[in-house]
Amino acid sequence: MQQDLITQARTWLAEDPDPETRAELAALIDAGDLTTLAGRFAGPLQFGTAGLRGEIGAGPMRMNRSVVIRAAAGLAAYLKARGQAGGLVVVGYDARHKSADFARDTAAVMTGAGLRAAVLPRPLPTPVLAFAIRHLGAVAGVEVTASHNPPRDNGYKVYLGDGSQIVPPADAEIAAAIAAVGPLDGVPRPESGWEILGDEVLAAYLARTDAVLSPGSPRTARTVYTAMHGVGTAVLTAAFARAGFPEPVLVAEQADPDPAFPTVAFPNPEEPGAMDLAFATARRALPDLVVANDPDADRCAVAVPDASAGGGWRMLRGDEVGALLAAHLVSRGATGVFAESIVSSSLLGRIAEKAGLGYEETLTGFKWIARVDGLRYGYEEALGYCVDPEGVRDKDGITAALLITELASVLKEEGRTLLDLLDDLALEHGLHATDQLSVRVEDLTVIADAMRRLRETPPAALAGLPVTSAEDLSLGTEALPPTDGLRYHLAGARVIVRPSGTEPKLKCYLEVVVPVPGADGLPAAREQATALLADIKRDLAAAAGI
Repeated sequence: MQQDLITQARTWLAEDPDPETRAELAALIDAGDLTTLAGRFAGPLQFGTAGLRGEIGAGPMRMNRSVVIRAAAGLAAYLKARGQAGGLVVVGYDARHKSADFARDTAAVMTGAGLRAAVLPRPLPTPVLAFAIRHLGAVAGVEVTASHNPPRDNGYKVYLGDGSQIVPPADAEIAAAIAAVGPLDGVPRPESGWEILGDEVLAAYLARTDAVLSPGSPRTARTVYTAMHGVGTAVLTAAFARAGFPEPVLVAEQADPDPAFPTVAFPNPEEPGAMDLAFATARRALPDLVVANDPDADRCAVAVPDASAGGGWRMLRGDEVGALLAAHLVSRGATGVFAESIVSSSLLGRIAEKAGLGYEETLTGFKWIARVDGLRYGYEEALGYCVDPEGVRDKDGITAALLITELASVLKEEGRTLLDLLDDLALEHGLHATDQLSVRVEDLTVIADAMRRLRETPPAALAGLPVTSAEDLSLGTEALPPTDGLRYHLAGARVIVRPSGTEPKLKCYLEVVVPVPGADGLPAAREQATALLADIKRDLAAAAGI
């Protein structure tokens, strides 16, 4: 067994094209570190609907050039088997460690396979790549990014020619094609032959961002902006300048790309402490709102002044921003379908219904939301918003930032704020309050055990509220394909439990709806909602054994 592991490692080492991971693997072999080697060779990194994502390092269970070359060769084979030989594949990448190398390898493999490849000119936001696929008429696109994962991670996100991320069965078919790739020396990788795009695609994307705003709308709201050490700064500031908004005040320490993400533990605006520097900048600059992107700028976080919040600033939940953008679009006369994932607030459905608009729920992820027929607007509670589906069929943190800043400007002209509009929505539709119980694990069996426990012994009540219905989403529903998740409906509340698709986390999404008799009743409703959410979280953790 030990000799088999060493043989596997030596075989991998012999074809690894990267001097860094070669040296790393050779050192593990020389040291006889069988425990570490066993982890690296426990199996291939799984290719799924999120593509690939994992820690950078040597071996098939890590992100590295060998794994990326195989993934690219499998994708090329999949495309050619569907009659798309000679088609264009666009490749984008962020500023993480190895991203540029992985992008170049992908372009080389596509070129060697007889496809055409075009690479974006430098690290750019993921939505620029999603836009470029449709703009250039490509048959597929690849974005090298790990989004908001820890610094040691990277990833590989695949889109097909409709500009949307892959969904089943394409993921399994591409995975099978990857598994069928032979030795790497049999994968042609020419030194040239692909195109490095100029700034024309970025210019076309920026021109398209104008479409999300109303002609002649107020553009007066002042912002503080952080790119969270990612690639958003140049594109967002250019978009704001085109739109005529005041120039955002940058969080200087986080404005430039840095793959080490030195000022944050996790480069995700939702993580504790990630927004501390932005709030410190806001206390000096006194803007109307704070806007943050995650490192690949497909997500958008928003914070607003709030004297009752610690430090004077309050992060809006993704569901709150989702409702605000929906209300803004309704006020502008939007038509079409509003869509969200099942883990997002039910408030969107009430807004759409009152406006006479279509509404759909999907599984989690914009790969599903973007495919809704007639989509006008889609959002997910994890800070993802699709406000221009004709331009970008994915979440887009740049255009979302423009639209929320337009809304803040409209309200500012009326002497009102985003918080005032949230109050209006609570009075009109009931107070929809959401929270999340999220558990990050080192051992994935903890997640499996929690899901099994909940399936075998489902809770009869949470926070004293009886569970009126329970659904095992792995069985599918009339409206949804199967997914690993559980959904509980309670009197005035809803809970969904699911493993994360991109991180080692168990995620539990909680929502309570409290009727509000009038403006005077808002404080009491908020207190009631906060207490209910805390009690549901406590009881759910006990039921799941976490």
